[in-house]
Amino acid sequence: MDTMRDRFIATTADLLDHDPRLAVVLADISAAGFAPAAERHPDRVINVGIREQLLIGAAGGLALTGMRPIAHTFASFLVERPFEQVKLDLGHQGVGAVLVSASGSYDWPAGGRTHMAPGDVALLDTLPGWTVHVPGHPDEAEALLRHAAADGDGKVYLRLSGHQNAEALPVAPGRFLTVRQGTGGVVLAVGPMLDAVLAATEGLDVTVLYAATVRPFDAAGLRAALGGRADVVLVEPYLAGTSNNEAHDALADLPHRVLGLGVPREEHRHYGTVAEHLAAYGLDAPGLRERIAGYLG
Repeated sequence: MDTMRDRFIATTADLLDHDPRLAVVLADISAAGFAPAAERHPDRVINVGIREQLLIGAAGGLALTGMRPIAHTFASFLVERPFEQVKLDLGHQGVGAVLVSASGSYDWPAGGRTHMAPGDVALLDTLPGWTVHVPGHPDEAEALLRHAAADGDGKVYLRLSGHQNAEALPVAPGRFLTVRQGTGGVVLAVGPMLDAVLAATEGLDVTVLYAATVRPFDAAGLRAALGGRADVVLVEPYLAGTSNNEAHDALADLPHRVLGLGVPREEHRHYGTVAEHLAAYGLDAPGLRERIAGYLG
């Protein structure tokens, strides 16, 4: 199976061949993968080097000319380092772009804290109008990328990860999917957390929803999934509690409870492996089962 990042490169290269409005802006990351596309489209595959503020500034400039830019690097360098440019050169200028990250929250633990970005979605939540996709499989990443590239001038963040589910689901942008039905509460699994959530809730009387798009948040889908109890557990592959307020707003007129599970706020000071990070934060199947079962009773 290819990775989400592999699929992103192949899909974007294909899109460049068919849509003259598209341009790709890189900051060295994945530049080798785009070399063939750069030979075919030297004016629309731009590598600014390790200059992430310029990465976003160039994307904003391209958007102002009517282009549809796709900007790509690791999540920590795409959202956190150039956040001022994301806020001003895109948001304040009133133009859009497709930001495509790699490395998720801790996909490359050996890279250290500089390459970890569990707070990226929460940070984008401070800005208006962003669509945020969190696919859990390369097929989903391709579908959401193609949708984002054709999305007029919208501001879209496509969060890619090496951590992925075994199988793809037929995702639709902005809609939650019902994967399993029950009456004892709702567990919403975001992107690559689905496989662990399904294993953790095996035999539990709960509804499992799947989200590959978290912004906008499918409030109607969450409400429709409620059975006898308005108890919700959110399992996100980034900062714990990132979507809690979205769930609270969706259920504001109902007595309800919301538990947000994800990466804790404590500092990451160990390298390890992705599996060890998941286990340390209680995001593997055993850890999730203990917390979900204990919360929903």
